[in-house]
Amino acid sequence: MNVRHRVTLSQEERDRLREMVRGGKGAVRRLKRAQILLAADAGTTDETIAANVVVGTSTVYRTKRRFVEEGLEEALSEDPRPGAERKLSANEEALLVATACANPPPGRARWTLDLLAGEMVRLTHHESISSETIRRRLAENQLKPWQKKMWCIPKVDAEFVARMEDVLDLYAEVPDKRLPVVCFDETPRQLIGEARVPVMAKPGKRARYDYEYVRNGTANVFMMVDVHRPWRHAKVTQQRTAVDFAECMRDLVDQHYPEAERIRVVLDNLSTHSPGALYERFKPAEARRILDRLEFHYTPKHASWLNMVEIEIGVLRGQCLDRRIGERDRLESEIAHWQRQRNASGAQIKWSFTTT
Repeated sequence: MNVRHRVTLSQEERDRLREMVRGGKGAVRRLKRAQILLAADAGTTDETIAANVVVGTSTVYRTKRRFVEEGLEEALSEDPRPGAERKLSANEEALLVATACANPPPGRARWTLDLLAGEMVRLTHHESISSETIRRRLAENQLKPWQKKMWCIPKVDAEFVARMEDVLDLYAEVPDKRLPVVCFDETPRQLIGEARVPVMAKPGKRARYDYEYVRNGTANVFMMVDVHRPWRHAKVTQQRTAVDFAECMRDLVDQHYPEAERIRVVLDNLSTHSPGALYERFKPAEARRILDRLEFHYTPKHASWLNMVEIEIGVLRGQCLDRRIGERDRLESEIAHWQRQRNASGAQIKWSFTTT
């Protein structure tokens, strides 16, 4: 028995430890030390305490010693654990980062953890390095070399800046019912049906659907969003031709904004997004009538993110289209329900990027 470090608790300390043990709240190690101190205060032997609390006798010894030498709070606390020494030095970690950012070995499309571990063994004096060590060091440096993202780098020239500022100035204008600003774009949609009837979710069981599916063709969704008021309109079509675009512009003028003097439309540089599309669909007089009410503002090339409608299309995909929909009629119905609910909720896009 460790008689050198005899535990004698004050009544206040005894009450505190009993409250901790009864409440059962806190770290398990801290609760076990409280039990050790209470048992030692009652005169129980170290071996009996170790058996009852399910710890080693060395833990009992250290807890009693810290109480006698440093006090109650120190006895309940735990010294920080040093942990194992880092496998890779600072220079070796820098080498790992450089390797992960370089091209993979011949015959491989990308680096994997095992490949990087093997390469580090070849480049350093280590006989072995685990893939877990590689994973941790890459995570610390926010590196995922097995992932790739495709993107288009725009050419930021005078034309880019001019178009960008033109669009941003429209967004920053004071709302005017006579001169609304509408963002316009489209998104393709595959009509995917179920090969077998899905199994609905039940308590304790997730919903299940078959990995097989049926392709029922494609559809297109035109999206229009008012920049200054909570309104959006989605139109489902079979295609996204110049004729379809022209009919959307006619709807914009005659149905959605019949009282507006001029509608400023923000759109990208797709070949069908042009005044000529209206002359393909309508007679010259009708095309001119519609165009007299429209004013096109094009985003810079490779900068469609400046079109606010891209955000709304993302919301539509996440809230409504993130599932299998196999029929066009159902697609139109589901989008119509989503549109009504979102318009009624007053949802608007909070745009913060300005010319300044």
